[in-house]
Parts: sequence; structure tokens; C-alpha cells
Amino acid sequence: MRFPDLLSMSLNNLRRRKLRTFLTVLGVIIGTASIVVMVSLGIGLNELQMESIEAMGSLTTIEVSSPSMYGNVVYSSSGGMVSSGQDSEPNYITDDVIGQFSRLEHVKAVSPVLQVNVIARQGAYECQYLSLMGVSQYYLEQIPLAKGHIPAEGETGLVVGNTVIRDFTNAKTGDGYWQTGKLPEVDFMGKPLFVIFDTNAYYQSQGTSSGSGDQQAVSPPKKYLMETVGMVEGGIDDWNSYSYSIYTDVEGLKQQLRTVFRGGKVIPGQPVNQKGKPYSYFVYNSAQVFVDDMDHVTEVQKVIGDMGYQVYSQMDWLESQKQQSNIAQAVLGGIGAVALFVAAIGIANTMMMSIYERTKEIGVMKVLGCDMGNIRNMFLIESGCIGFLGGVAGIVLSFIISGVINHFVGGEQLTGMAGDLSRIPLWLAAAAVVFAVFVGMAAGFMPALRAMKLSPLAAIRNE
Repeated sequence: MRFPDLLSMSLNNLRRRKLRTFLTVLGVIIGTASIVVMVSLGIGLNELQMESIEAMGSLTTIEVSSPSMYGNVVYSSSGGMVSSGQDSEPNYITDDVIGQFSRLEHVKAVSPVLQVNVIARQGAYECQYLSLMGVSQYYLEQIPLAKGHIPAEGETGLVVGNTVIRDFTNAKTGDGYWQTGKLPEVDFMGKPLFVIFDTNAYYQSQGTSSGSGDQQAVSPPKKYLMETVGMVEGGIDDWNSYSYSIYTDVEGLKQQLRTVFRGGKVIPGQPVNQKGKPYSYFVYNSAQVFVDDMDHVTEVQKVIGDMGYQVYSQMDWLESQKQQSNIAQAVLGGIGAVALFVAAIGIANTMMMSIYERTKEIGVMKVLGCDMGNIRNMFLIESGCIGFLGGVAGIVLSFIISGVINHFVGGEQLTGMAGDLSRIPLWLAAAAVVFAVFVGMAAGFMPALRAMKLSPLAAIRNE
């Protein structure tokens, strides 16, 4: 018997018992929708966590810092604490070290990070605690810009974070965004900033200008004009890893610092030797190591950690989040699978009842010489059709439920990231239909075998 004939007979048998077929298909619909919605919640939570981690920084970036900048404690890659000793050579991050990092396998770029705390002014507004970051051209190219461009190599053009404006206050009243709720009238792209690099001299001049006559007054430090060439993407309430600082090219910043602190002056934040003299080279606060693939981040991180540097990447956080997400997804999928298992029992029951009702029909087919495999296939096709119809309808119901969940329960309420909580990718929808068909045919397999083994003469005599 041809497959189209078997399919036609199976569909006709299902149509003859509409109510029973509907109730059985309904069970598959509920089971399929349950498992798809549950799995979609796990997928949504996992993707929201990934988006949250990516917003804090790239998953292929390793942040490297030197314990010598802050003490004599070195943390190994395994997490242990090793004292470096006061007589040991400090392992500062210098241009030579940046070169060593660049030559490591799977590293595609390395950016030094030179951080300087400055005071910035424009008109009546100022910011006394502003972080100016000197980074490489590759680092600057990773910054998402709302407008403008990045500074060229050796230039001191500024790229301003999207939330920096909130830190400016009125120089006379001290009021700013956090006190008044209104943004300061600072036009970064339209007007230059007056930047004070020698903050120590600035505070000394403020403290001694009205002091007693026996103290020598300190002249206010020089202010330098710096142009803003780009703005980081996002509003004042949006957040990303570039929101809170101002960035410029590291070579341009180093040249600027040499100009400001010429004559052997110590640059704030830079270490000095035992005689209190500054080094002839710059020591960076940290470095950003860009790895070619996230699968190699842990490997590169271990190598750098074994070199005596402190390392951190978003992969540390991601691994723990993945474990929690996988557990949650397995639990949610298991809850949905219970409903589909109950539906499979319903399919098996329906097919067994169908065999009892059609015993005489099966006997006639055997007497007429119908192949045993065709009888088995007929019942398997019937159960498969029940699974297919229930699977397709279950997917439609799943999308409806998912839409309702996303409308009333946003991902921001649970993870802090805006986005859909329930997400049904196409592969999940297709896999659910295939799985429903498989469950249906598996549930109908034993009844189909029973139909094959019926005695023709006993089946014909059955009333």
C-alpha cells in the first residue's frame, strides 16, 4: 500500500472520532506549549544575562593590572596570594610589558590604559573629579559613538562618556544634576573644555590664597584648552563600560603630561624611585588585552596571571552565570516535559481504544492479504498526525503566551536589562514540532505492534 493511501486512511480514521481526536490533540498542544514556553524563559534569561555582561565590557577583553602599583601582593592565576617581597623588582605595566602581551598567542591587540584625574571647566560649570583615560587607537575604535569621531594618534581630542555631564556642577553654588534634576548647560561638542592637570597645585592654591601671611601662596595651575571630538552613544540614564570617563589617545596624553609636568616634576599617579625621582618612562594603570576568540580568553588569562599580574575578564562572571542558567533551563524544561509525557499517555490510550474498536476491520485487512507493516504504519501515522497537529498548534499557543509574558513581565524587572523575557528562536519551534511527532509515534508504537499481532480469525469473529 502506498504512503498517500495510508495517510488518507489514517486521517479518515481520525476524522471519524472528532471529539476523541480533539481531546488527544489538546493534550499534545498543552504539553508542547508548556515545554516551549518553559525553555523560552530559560533562553530569555540566559540571553539577557549575556547582554548585561556584554554591556559591562567585551567578552573577549581581559583587564590586566599590576599589584606593584598598589602594594607588594601578587595574585596568581589560580587565585592564591604570593608576597613579592619589598626588595623584588616591581612588575609595572610599561611599553615593554605591553609588547610582551602583544606577542602572546591568540592576542590580537593590547591597549595601555593611562588614567589621570583632572579638573574640567566650561563656563560657570566645573567637574573636580573627572577621569581622563589615555588608550590606544584600537581601544578607541571599540567605543560606540553617537556623534563625532575618535582622535588621531598623537592628538588630544576628547571622547566624552554619555553620563559625564551629570558630574558637572555650578562652580559658585555647587548645585548640579543630582541636586536640581536639571542638566548643566555644558556643550561638549560646541565649546572646548578648560582642563587642569595639576590638581594638587589647584587645591593648594585654593587653600592658601586666603591663609595667614606666614604661608607662601601657591599660584593657580595653568589651564589647557582641549576640544571634544566625539560623544559616547547613549542618554544620560543609559549605561555601558564607556559612560563615566573621558577618553583620548594615549600618545597624545603622554605628550600633554610631559608638557604640563616638565622640569622633573612628578606626574600624579606615576610611581617614583627610592630617591623620590620619577621614572624616565610611563607606568600604566592597567592594560586591556583583546583576545581573538572568547574560547581562548581563559587560556590567555592564565598565562598573564602566571606572569605576576592581576587579571579579570567578563568570562569569570559568565562561567558562573552559565551554570546557573543551565540549571534553571533544565528545571523549566523538565516541568514542561511532564505535561508532554502526560499527553503521550493520552495518545497511547487513544490508539489502544482505536484498536479495540477496529478489531474486525484489522482482521478483514489481514484476510485480504494486507501487509503487516502497512497495518503497523497506519497506526503509527495516525499517532504521528496527532503529534504533528498538536505540535503546530502548540507552537502557535506558545508564541501567544510568550507575547503575553513579554507584555506584562519585562526582562528589566528581573535582570535590569531591557528586553523580552521569553524568547522562542526558530530552531526551538521546529524542534518542538519534530519532538511532538516523535512522542506521538513513540506513544503509538506499542498499540501498532498489538494491531499487527491480532489473529485474523479472532478479529473477524469479534463483535
